[in-house]
Amino acid sequence: MLKAEIFVYLKKSISDPPGIAVLNSLKSLGFNNVEKVRMGKYIVVYLNENDIEKAKQQVKLMCEKLLCNPVMEEYKFNISEE
Repeated sequence: MLKAEIFVYLKKSISDPPGIAVLNSLKSLGFNNVEKVRMGKYIVVYLNENDIEKAKQQVKLMCEKLLCNPVMEEYKFNISEE
């Protein structure tokens, strides 16, 4: 079994209101050295697959078809044996 850890995040050119809200909250809590916060999604998918290259292809398709909005978001992923 393989485990895919997928990170989806907004493109740098897209405004991140949740990140701004967290930044402001952190500053109000006294964390004044925080300069920027960007929020994203962390998704874990377990695959009944032994071939890492096949798994990479499948995860890429999952991201492109469902998990990521390519207009606004980018993604990266890691695959490891579970």
